[in-house]
Amino acid sequence: MQAPSFTIGVEEEYLMVTRATRNLIRRAPEGLMADLSAELGQQVSPEFLQCQVEVGTTVCRNIEQVRAQLQSLRQAVANRIDPYGLELVAASTHPWARPEELEHTPKTRYDDLEEDLQQVARRLMICGMHVHVGVENDELRMDLLDQAAYIIPHFLALSGSSPFWEGQDTGLQSYRIAVWDEMPRTGLPESFESYAEYTRHVEVLTGAGIIEDASKIWWDLRPSARFPTLELRITDVCTSLEDAVCLAALFRCWLRMLYRLRSQNQRWRRYVRMLIAENRWRAQRYGCATELLDFGRGVLVPYAELLEEILELVAEDAAFFECEDEVAHARVILSRGTSAQRQLKIFQRERSAGASQEAALAAVVDWLVGETRRTLT
Repeated sequence: MQAPSFTIGVEEEYLMVTRATRNLIRRAPEGLMADLSAELGQQVSPEFLQCQVEVGTTVCRNIEQVRAQLQSLRQAVANRIDPYGLELVAASTHPWARPEELEHTPKTRYDDLEEDLQQVARRLMICGMHVHVGVENDELRMDLLDQAAYIIPHFLALSGSSPFWEGQDTGLQSYRIAVWDEMPRTGLPESFESYAEYTRHVEVLTGAGIIEDASKIWWDLRPSARFPTLELRITDVCTSLEDAVCLAALFRCWLRMLYRLRSQNQRWRRYVRMLIAENRWRAQRYGCATELLDFGRGVLVPYAELLEEILELVAEDAAFFECEDEVAHARVILSRGTSAQRQLKIFQRERSAGASQEAALAAVVDWLVGETRRTLT
């Protein structure tokens, strides 16, 4: 079997807030999307809500290209929305916005989505980050999909950026996942013995008229319907650009590590979904600040210890891709906190200093705007 290309691409979704009020915009200003498209072409697109915008890199050969393109895309969007009095926020939720106060993008695709899913779709005031890695062989893609499911919670734990919802501290590091899980065909991926088995199951849904194609299967990790890639979808949007680059690099290295095992007639152990789901919940609730279940030992293990094991496993692959520094940045995330942890720290500091709930949340938005802007330079 020919080795995969392991090319990489990243998609990010952002929020747009008004500079004066810090609120999400209800509707996009006239001409805004045209301005963005004029500069970025097909690398930018609207999202379900008019306060959202999505960008995507081209196919990248190395992590330096990923970093350069994400930085350029973030900067271009920030520059284009600036004359409209708007600021860019790279986070998966807004601290106090309410879905019923926002308008979805007037587009047939989104009209149909709201008609089909009703209130479930109307709550989609969330943003995510998707990482594509090129795995061209269909059977290998299925095999790696099954094995890579194990690592899904670990990526969620490092990416949390959505601790607030409708003005409340939810107690979760990723409330986005709680909202997203209301959607059909989400959650952990299924396990398939072959690509043909996967396509047969997709054809049951398409043949019955339930979905148009496999793009409506929104698992945490999926074979992309558009590209010969495995697409990681579990992650929140990272406020820090370097955090996003780290997670992209680490996912790519993890897939190559699994491929190396296969080439040596070995494989990662297959774990039942109920165990992976338990770690997924713990990552959603606690992030990387606590323990995850070690399946082999049957005990809870500090995330820091599990991270060191992961970094050791992919050390050869990080060297191969020349991304040792980017992968090692996971330790920085762990030590200084994810976006969610930093948002909560600011909120709690402001409340302890006597600020009202509203003022403390406003301080969080100010930090999100400033941190998103800081990582552009």
